[in-house]
Amino acid sequence: MAIVEMLMPKMGESVMEGTILNWLKQVGEEIEQDEPVLEVATDKVDTEIPSTHSGILKEILAEEGDVVQVGSPIARIETDGDAPSTDSPSQTQAEPNLQEAVQSIEQTLSEAVQVSNAYQTLAVPQPNRFYSPLVLNIAKQENISMDELALIPGSGMDNRVTKHDILAYIEQKGAGSAQILSPKNTPAPAPPAPKKAPISSPATTPTPMPSPAASMNGAQEIIEMDRMRKMIAKRMVESKQISPHVTTFVEVDVTNVVMWRNKVKNEFQKREGEKLTFTPIFMEAVVQALKDFPMVNISVEGDNIIRKKDINIGMAAALPSGNLIVPVIHHADQMNLLGLTKKVNDLARRARENKLKPDELSHGTYTVSNIGSFGNEMGTPIIMQPQVAILALGSIKKKPAVLETPQGDVIAIRHMMFISHAYDHRVIDGALGGSFARRVADYLENFDMQRTI
Repeated sequence: MAIVEMLMPKMGESVMEGTILNWLKQVGEEIEQDEPVLEVATDKVDTEIPSTHSGILKEILAEEGDVVQVGSPIARIETDGDAPSTDSPSQTQAEPNLQEAVQSIEQTLSEAVQVSNAYQTLAVPQPNRFYSPLVLNIAKQENISMDELALIPGSGMDNRVTKHDILAYIEQKGAGSAQILSPKNTPAPAPPAPKKAPISSPATTPTPMPSPAASMNGAQEIIEMDRMRKMIAKRMVESKQISPHVTTFVEVDVTNVVMWRNKVKNEFQKREGEKLTFTPIFMEAVVQALKDFPMVNISVEGDNIIRKKDINIGMAAALPSGNLIVPVIHHADQMNLLGLTKKVNDLARRARENKLKPDELSHGTYTVSNIGSFGNEMGTPIIMQPQVAILALGSIKKKPAVLETPQGDVIAIRHMMFISHAYDHRVIDGALGGSFARRVADYLENFDMQRTI
């Protein structure tokens, strides 16, 4: 028998921690290798974490609601193999000394708390901190408002409030010993004693004004953002602060695309068992335009421009909850139209079912958003950082248009749509941003109606 530690895995680019949502297995249960053991939430996706070994779950090291760093142990598994224990001899020998050091530190901290005899909250609130579901649940049960929560010192990463921080605050609050820190981390001086008011008759005594209260009536409802909505809000604000957005609009005649799709879609569905939508056709045109204008397929790091050799297209998708998620088609430039169609359908389906993997939400180099599916003609999309551009596809509508023919100009009914290209004006000027949008339009307008798929 051997005991191995199950570590928090790395779940995509820039993901350094995860919040434990739910343990699917309990202590004492048998688990198979690669069998889902728990659910973890990151700032990108909620996902199931499989077991790294077969055996018996002996100990759970991270409770539901805990925020755990990548690489930190979250459970211990007893295996039947001869794999060595995670504790090396040197670690075993060092345990008594380590315990003594911990006890010494705890004693020192305890003495310091007894001397100060006060729990010190922050002088400046921290309103934009991330709070784990467990902390928020404890705050709700104890009637702690978000403003009050913003004043609790956090011992976690980036000053985040942990379970122990909020429980310590609640304990000291109940004892009546919480106080506010001054800017220099010293107790604030006591305010001067108020002057005695002159004696006056009841008729002339000023009535104190009550503090304004929040309006709470049946005409409005307060809805707390869920974790994903908070993250989306934060990312959108950051993008607008980072990138000066400019948007170019081009009206595109997609009649050839519409007629070709109508001609082949039924046969395609019978043969492949999948629907042929407009999205992969538009994706193909975007990929071709990115090959022509590689300086749109870039990112910015400080004063450096990073040109990406891979073309990874993100496709913004709306979830049933109303939130937004952006799965990525990696190496889209290496796929034909059939491959793009299958990949688009697969990602869209698993996005709705909340079954995307963290890697499928990372490393995007350019994003496309199909706002036409909601009946919108044009829009001003927000760039997905650290990308520098995003394309919104409007709805397709029949409109009268002027066509040039050898016999002269004629008016005909055509299928028209707008594309909206938003780009980062720090690194993309109007000539490049506008030319790219026009090139996408050219590929769509010159679509070959005789091609096969």
